[in-house]
Amino acid sequence: MIDNKRYIGVDLGGTKVLAARVNSSQIEESAHRFLPLDNGDENRVIDLLKEVISELINDDVEAIGIGLPSIVDAEKGVVYDVQNIPSWKEVHLVDILKDYFNLPVYINNDANCYALGEAYYGLAKGCNSLVGITLGTGLGGGIVLNGRLLKDATGAAGEFGVIPYLDKTLEAYCSGQFFKDHYGIGGEVIAEKAMNGDKESIKAFQEFGKHIGNAVKIIISTVDPKKIIIGGSVAQSNALFKEAMLASIQDYPFERSKNNIKIEFSKTNNMAVLGASTLCFQKTI
Repeated sequence: MIDNKRYIGVDLGGTKVLAARVNSSQIEESAHRFLPLDNGDENRVIDLLKEVISELINDDVEAIGIGLPSIVDAEKGVVYDVQNIPSWKEVHLVDILKDYFNLPVYINNDANCYALGEAYYGLAKGCNSLVGITLGTGLGGGIVLNGRLLKDATGAAGEFGVIPYLDKTLEAYCSGQFFKDHYGIGGEVIAEKAMNGDKESIKAFQEFGKHIGNAVKIIISTVDPKKIIIGGSVAQSNALFKEAMLASIQDYPFERSKNNIKIEFSKTNNMAVLGASTLCFQKTI
């Protein structure tokens, strides 16, 4: 159930902070700030968060939700070891922002927020069992059951990217890292070449699709959701790897599970922000 109150949703990404004031499923206004290149000072990024939220906040806003690329203790409001901000080892972010704005503040992993966004506003609306996957510079995941994130012990549920795979991890083969590690250039460049008919680039995406299919089989075996929704920058090139991904799934041994799963690619760029705003009413649904 989506209420009609106004919330601020924030997505702290790899290069920028994106925030929006959300009313139901509508983004009323958005704002962003680019992160400092060195990200060396913990307080500089906190000040950026305060700045971008302040630009959107008004008397109607009732709470703030934030998605972060890290392990998060959502109950205590503590962020640990943010990958793109080395100085953020243990930041009591909820207390800091709650004191500053005098509003309730909720935090969670950014991929979890993406999954929530798809569950409430996107392709998985009305689905009671889904996994949201983000393919970008890394591989992120979130698990939503009956409208809520899977309750886990330490915030690591859905971190499929760290699962050992071949000689490295799933993330090394199922994200933009794959193209840089194996072909020496970014996925966008290879995608453009593939769209222009370059055979080696087409083959690169077919290989990538095979690895994504293997990741899907792992997700089916561990979670067995009704839907997997895939988003992120690399997912925008799904026309180049979708067929290979589906072919890779065909050797999964359990026919019923394989035939039951629905895999779709996200069509909206704001899902992480919308999902972050959803954190604000998770306790009331």
